[in-house]
Amino acid sequence: MTIRLPDATGGLRTYEPRTEPLAVAPGTPFTSRTVFSAAHVVADPFADVSPDSPAAVDWDATLAFRRHLWSHGLGVAEAMDTAQRGMGLDWAGAAELIRRSAAEARAVGGRIACGVGTDQLTAGTLAEVRAAYEEQLAVVEESGAQAILMASRALAATARGPEDYLEVYGHLLRQAAEPVILHWLGPMFDPALEGYWGSADLDTATDTFLDVIAAHPDKVDGIKVSLLDARREVDLRRRLPDGVRCYTGDDFHYPELIAGDDQGFSHALLGIFDPLGPLAAQAVRILDTGDTEGFRALLAPTVELSRHLFQAPTRYYKTGVVFLAWLAGHQSHFTMVGGLQSARSLPHLARAYELADGLGLFPDPKLAEERMRTLLHLYGVTP
Repeated sequence: MTIRLPDATGGLRTYEPRTEPLAVAPGTPFTSRTVFSAAHVVADPFADVSPDSPAAVDWDATLAFRRHLWSHGLGVAEAMDTAQRGMGLDWAGAAELIRRSAAEARAVGGRIACGVGTDQLTAGTLAEVRAAYEEQLAVVEESGAQAILMASRALAATARGPEDYLEVYGHLLRQAAEPVILHWLGPMFDPALEGYWGSADLDTATDTFLDVIAAHPDKVDGIKVSLLDARREVDLRRRLPDGVRCYTGDDFHYPELIAGDDQGFSHALLGIFDPLGPLAAQAVRILDTGDTEGFRALLAPTVELSRHLFQAPTRYYKTGVVFLAWLAGHQSHFTMVGGLQSARSLPHLARAYELADGLGLFPDPKLAEERMRTLLHLYGVTP
């Protein structure tokens, strides 16, 4: 049976959904790469809230999705931008998410790392920014999770130059109990982070970033780079001190960056591995055997979907991620905290469905098709 999907021209095209999913079994953690999936949150669809209200989260469904990722051997990167930090989920909600997810990770033996930011603030003095980071770092460390020091909108607004970044990050790294992951999120993901590390010139910013790491290599497990620039990531990766890992956050070039070259490779911390979880896990297990070409053959076809979800405005990729989770049966509704389900158009969502279905990502293709038809009907598309 075919389905009619809208396209960007205002017309309808015919698509024949697949009938069988890609067969992927759960498995153990990987041996050749450390791989985190940044995970989305599931909103409570029955909460009487407005877009300006604190997030109402369906905790059962949210934690069930994390168990799904852990069952395939993936680590969970919690309370990151994929979880709508700064786009619907405030610090109080993020703190609760961190505590609950870290407890669940302990219960099932899953790996978890959690975002540490300053979203209690919109702006402030350097001392206030530092204190906000410290508060969040304490919550993550008390939960037993690894800390990811996220880029801070408040620091970007307050810092006068590279020296302020060196001071704030140096202070945090000195007091961190365990090695952390440093996160460089580009302005395509958050326009408020333009000029991070004290300069809009990326070469200058990179030098400052490396200065932070060089001063505290024993406190930096790795870096997570989300600049969507593969060449820059490779250059940066080659300049890291021994023992400091690069976790790619490049949702456009991840197969080649994870595969690597004769001078090294990237591990992964990716939002696209939320919808790709089982398939990505299978690809990395193939890579564990030394079969780089088999890894690329399985993972490379997913890049078209990823580029579609992360197209500009890139920060709204979360809408597509949650949409695919609904189609896949991981949640019972397509509702997001902050009302962000409205951030992408129907043609965009229809193309996401088509690409994901073509990859075999839906465990029950018939359910995905039925839900897609329901959405089309709500938008006025007739059979």
